[in-house]
Amino acid sequence: MAPANDLADWLRLTSIPGVGGETQRRLLAAFGLPHHIFAAGRSALSAVVGGEAADQLLGAPPLETIDKALAWTAEPGNHILTLADADYPRTLLDTADPPVLLYVKGDPAMLQRPAIAIVGARSATPQGEANAEAFARALSEHGLTVISGLALGIDAAAHRGALAGGEGGTVAVIGTGADRIYPARNAAIARDIAAHGAIISELPLGTNALRHNFPRRNRIIAGLAQGVLVVEAALNSGSLISARLATESGREVFAIPGSIHSPMSRGCHRLIREGAKLVETAEDILEELRGRLGWPASKPARRPGAAATAHRGQAAPAEAQPALPLADAAAQVLQAIGHDPVDIDTLAPRCGLTVDALYAILLPLELEGHIARLPGGRFQRV
Repeated sequence: MAPANDLADWLRLTSIPGVGGETQRRLLAAFGLPHHIFAAGRSALSAVVGGEAADQLLGAPPLETIDKALAWTAEPGNHILTLADADYPRTLLDTADPPVLLYVKGDPAMLQRPAIAIVGARSATPQGEANAEAFARALSEHGLTVISGLALGIDAAAHRGALAGGEGGTVAVIGTGADRIYPARNAAIARDIAAHGAIISELPLGTNALRHNFPRRNRIIAGLAQGVLVVEAALNSGSLISARLATESGREVFAIPGSIHSPMSRGCHRLIREGAKLVETAEDILEELRGRLGWPASKPARRPGAAATAHRGQAAPAEAQPALPLADAAAQVLQAIGHDPVDIDTLAPRCGLTVDALYAILLPLELEGHIARLPGGRFQRV
């Protein structure tokens, strides 16, 4: 990582209004390190970026912003990586738009490890979250770092699974400053990630959650990984942006198929039609990536459904909720079923109901044609 004096110049370069990443990289290519940029005269700068940008560059440095960032890096576990640092992730250097600076909370070495990105819907189904967690856990157990975006739904489930897998760990790429956590509901898991992985952002400290920043962070998610797995996605999902960026950067794209009745499956089905690899187990992904990573063949991973069941089997049973009016309880159960077949033992913890109470709700739903009973004691919405 850059010495404090050099880092101050990097921070100055990336804090100038109207001088974005492309312009910053053009200046670095023309003049070398940032202190050479600021030592250049106006005419030399104007020849590269124009007179208006040159005037911005030669203006007074934003000392408050620089001092705040330098103080942040003095805190344990906080780092800032520049394009010139040996610790800067090599995979990002191969992309079309690598961030000039990365703020890292946690272990920067995590960014150099073989990785898989797992992304998907914020409003995920219970089965989608279970699949994301199970895949992430299995892939982490095999040594892959799981990259995701710390959003609700699939992202949070992927981070949980990776932390449980232990071996590969996880990295969260966020759309706020590295000193902000969004959404607040993920504060606890963010602390775990910072302690056992890394949280990274290209945005200046203090940046709040702004809508336009989240699509941009998708290129970092895709760029850090050797492949991207989309678990659930609607047709307008930002996860499809990550998949497209991965394809453009020569990464593998994987998708989990789902019910034809679920809007959350349509994005995955589109990706599969366009050439993404359909996957049913973590081994499907490992098989595809081993050659790219130079890994030897190994034993197959557990099926994600089995992994999720095993994980749930180790958890404390959910406490039963107070009795709900039947209409409310029926709506809750329908939402918990999602769009994939589910057995009663899996469904009961989702609903916070006992098996007996759940059967009392399922029977009327079946008689009214809202659900169908399948072989093996499973149920599915119709």
